Amino acid sequence: MRAAFVFWLAGAGVLAGAEPAEAVPLWPTGAPGSVERRAEPEKTAGSNLSNIHHPSLTVHLPEAGRATGCAVIVAPGGGHARLAIQHEGWNVARWLAERGVAAFVLKYRLAKDDAAPPGALQPYTVDRDALADARRAVRLVRARSAEWGVNPGAVGIIGFSAGGEVALLAATRPEVPASAATDAVDRLDARPDFYALVYPGGLPRTDIQVAKSTPPVFLAAGYGDRQNISEGLAEFYLRTKRAGASAELHIYAGAGHGFGVRETNKGPAGAWISRFHDWLGDRGFLGTARP
Repeated sequence: MRAAFVFWLAGAGVLAGAEPAEAVPLWPTGAPGSVERRAEPEKTAGSNLSNIHHPSLTVHLPEAGRATGCAVIVAPGGGHARLAIQHEGWNVARWLAERGVAAFVLKYRLAKDDAAPPGALQPYTVDRDALADARRAVRLVRARSAEWGVNPGAVGIIGFSAGGEVALLAATRPEVPASAATDAVDRLDARPDFYALVYPGGLPRTDIQVAKSTPPVFLAAGYGDRQNISEGLAEFYLRTKRAGASAELHIYAGAGHGFGVRETNKGPAGAWISRFHDWLGDRGFLGTARP
């Protein structure tokens, strides 16, 4: 528990500062298909991150006295070419941790990694590798729930832009736990208990199935965003409702794409994360910590 607390201290400055010092690898010895490249350093360009071959979770834990037991895995966007790690990653996680929600920023493998040389064959795909990373992240948080003060029945994922596609796949394509797996983490359920899509990609896909059993979803986008996102999200809300699953939708008139969590966003769209926190409470995911 002490190590996890150190992670939190390293990232406690909300909306400011750099990445916490350490991240927890999803697979300690390397992700399937990426073992030989796991030692390659990540590449940073401004607030964007790429060249991810050793996928991980960076842990932001709330103070013990404020912990609700709720956990949110945060998947930044970036067109599957990079991760917008600041306003769709660290800022989101720190905001949530200050309000009692354990947050875990997911560095997932990128299907269009812009760190690759021009013309080079991309080794990863969204459906195979990014989804595998999201599933493993859910399982890992559940596996270490006692250490991190998390209720294993209140573990969700939020995705932005391309990360929204990853979150969408994780929620709608739950993988059956491998009961015979040698790795105990892989024997746990990979289905998130809830998910959130913020100006998400992936909505035009025709292979997404929504059913009554699909986890509850929080949806947010800007009215001025691309049609397949702003209108697509409204259509996804209706589709989810018709399937009998729970959904809440927010469309902000004065916003476009990529607003995330920024100090400079003082408009109504900047309060989307407060609405998300309200939604978590309304759905019963806050204050559910187990002794």
